[in-house]
Amino acid sequence: MATPDFVLALREKIGHAPLWLSGITAVVVREEAGGSEVLLVRRADNGAWTPVTGIIDPGEEPAVAAAREVLEEAAIVAEPVRLTWVHTIPEIVYPNGDRSQYIDIAFLFRYVSGEPYPADGENTEARWFALDALPEMSAEMTARLQQCLAGTPEARFAF
Repeated sequence: MATPDFVLALREKIGHAPLWLSGITAVVVREEAGGSEVLLVRRADNGAWTPVTGIIDPGEEPAVAAAREVLEEAAIVAEPVRLTWVHTIPEIVYPNGDRSQYIDIAFLFRYVSGEPYPADGENTEARWFALDALPEMSAEMTARLQQCLAGTPEARFAF
């Protein structure tokens, strides 16, 4: 993902020290005659398939951030249905030595319009997948996807 300007400004002051950030995951679903499909993107940095993810800008509402990221990354207009999971992911050490940890706020989204393509250069592909034909994903991304698709009305919280 492209590094937001506010993170770059913080990095000028703290270097590679751990940085706590707020992130989102947007699982976008559309209904087709053959069943439900989910939007996934293939990340340009590591080639992994994931739902749309991103960093919440300062002062931005999480659901607004998620909708913005879906539009920016995949050219899809989608609307939030519900909050599904709030959890902390393990610390990430980036190739340049920067260290970050995220609280991830996952949402289920409903497709509204658009045809997916990698709109902002952060991804090399963006496409719909049938729920029974998903590509290989990391355990973390699979868990996020499963939680969003579980159909439970309440959000999951870790204790």
